[in-house]
Amino acid sequence: MLSRSAQGVYWMSRYPGRAEHLCRLLRLQTEALVDRPIREIHLGWIRIYNTVSQRPPGGRLEALDTDDFAFADSYTLADHLTFDRLNPNSVWSCFYLGRENARQMRHCISAEMWTCLNLAYLRLRNLTLQGLWTGAPDTFYADVDAEINRFIGVAASTMYRDERYHFMQLGRFIERAQLSASLFLAQQYADSIAMEYAEEDWTTLLRLYHGFQAYNSRYGVTVRPDQALDLLATDPQLPDSLSRSVSIVAEELGSISAGPNSHSTGVARRLAGRLGALIHYEWPDREDREDREELLREVSGQCRLLHDFVTTTYFEYSIEDTPVR
Repeated sequence: MLSRSAQGVYWMSRYPGRAEHLCRLLRLQTEALVDRPIREIHLGWIRIYNTVSQRPPGGRLEALDTDDFAFADSYTLADHLTFDRLNPNSVWSCFYLGRENARQMRHCISAEMWTCLNLAYLRLRNLTLQGLWTGAPDTFYADVDAEINRFIGVAASTMYRDERYHFMQLGRFIERAQLSASLFLAQQYADSIAMEYAEEDWTTLLRLYHGFQAYNSRYGVTVRPDQALDLLATDPQLPDSLSRSVSIVAEELGSISAGPNSHSTGVARRLAGRLGALIHYEWPDREDREDREELLREVSGQCRLLHDFVTTTYFEYSIEDTPVR
């Protein structure tokens, strides 16, 4: 498979995955504007920006004392994260970049996938937050999330199961694993700022990852941070759990042929194996909160390192690494 094609489908998958995660967080945040205390709204914005490893406009978030300023500030932050074309992590930018990669790789994907992603981008292209804010912005984010899920479903139903499909899945689940680890760390940081945990925040995380019913079945109705985090990180049956994401990363990487540099290929596969070992074997032995925070930072760093090795192994390798045939 051409390295350019592999890189195109890899990023075509990563960008919508990033937009999906951001839309889910923004939906919860805009819903919270209706009835949550100002301090919790402020901590919610901190959680989102820490998750995407980005600074807000102005460089920092200030805790505000009045509803009017908090609402105006939320508008600015939501616009920056949704429609700011200069923000590479905004929902608009992720759709644009994902669609651009798909456009260049139309020979690698099904016609139905291109149609689905292109129509979603065209619907989003000319929208502004001003036209959505006075209505129900949470509905907008839910609709965008549904369109991304539709694209994922169309890809699963129509894409040929060769290496192009495996690179697409690899990009999607590296993105998900990295964002999940960052979000869990961001939530724990928000709890440390507040010097207490808000049960509502952990409940929304469980709903974000479709794990609320599973949590109730295992632990009961009272949501505790340590139990919620344990479920979200280690349950292999939870569709969006960190455990399942890192397992799929290892499986997809193992399904892809070795790159030109066999050493680099081996390193990438071992990194994927270490990611799984951190969650499957290290996590149960780290019951202390600080130990688990350290492990999550290690997972996040390993995801970035794995991405770098995938890039140098399959996309941007040196010509000297290419074997003579």
